[in-house]
Amino acid sequence: MMKTMPFDPADYLDTPESQLELLADAAETGDPKYLAIALGTVARARGMAKVANEAGVTREALYRALSADGDPRLTTLLGVARALGLKLSFKAA
Repeated sequence: MMKTMPFDPADYLDTPESQLELLADAAETGDPKYLAIALGTVARARGMAKVANEAGVTREALYRALSADGDPRLTTLLGVARALGLKLSFKAA
């Protein structure tokens, strides 16, 4: 029997550049689930409790919002972006 180990991509996003690359890719696809998962992954890489505190939500609420089944409120999305040192911008399609 093959033995496997858990994999968490957050363990490998150890630079701001790699985190931003993931978020940019997720945003470019326009897939809200991918974007929520990418934000959650970056939040875990930086410390979920710290990001949740700075975003003004509980860690549990942040986990739920930034999961594959989550649908974060705009206030949560903006709070997480601010906590990660990011700002939201738009450009013409």
